[in-house]
Amino acid sequence: MLLGLFGGTFDPVHYGHLLLAECCREQLGLDQVWFMPAAMPPHKRDAELTDGMRRVDMLRLATGGQAAFVVSTMELDRGGVSYTVETLEALHAQLPKAELFLLIGSDSLADLPTWRQPARICELAMPVVVRRAGGPAADIAALAKFVAVERLDKIRNLAVEMPLVEFSASDIRRRTAAHRSIRYRTPRAVEQYIAAEKLYRSEQ
Repeated sequence: MLLGLFGGTFDPVHYGHLLLAECCREQLGLDQVWFMPAAMPPHKRDAELTDGMRRVDMLRLATGGQAAFVVSTMELDRGGVSYTVETLEALHAQLPKAELFLLIGSDSLADLPTWRQPARICELAMPVVVRRAGGPAADIAALAKFVAVERLDKIRNLAVEMPLVEFSASDIRRRTAAHRSIRYRTPRAVEQYIAAEKLYRSEQ
């Protein structure tokens, strides 16, 4: 089983997230892509996140039409700070025969060396760097200190390209707070959920 893992806050999920996951699924021939909403991202500990199950609800609404997309509550169930290495250790024990691919944007690649146990992360899962069309190639050299040359070459060759999109969750939250349209930035079902639950209305 070829399993792609896509972590984030997804607050809320938008079309950029979905397109990234679909490009990785198609270009790498993945059997499934698991969306893994974080309980508390290490780099956003002071952020006020929407309740985890509401973020899960929105993800399920957004991914419902794609059988290869799965929403995992593993990090939310574990609680606390969501460290990628802990998630990968748990998945490796749960699915020992699965080949794990960690889907990350090229902007996150530069931060990966600062994550908890980056060498172990790259051992448990193959990092897949996604870059937007027309953007610069990812600087794989950031991993050179803790990844063997052979594996580094594989990471470089697995790079995925996706169309250039500029959607962001923070923009959707701001637009919602300002009572502006978020149509075509997130699936209609998610847009309706945000309205029904009155999410993001208090954000300035």
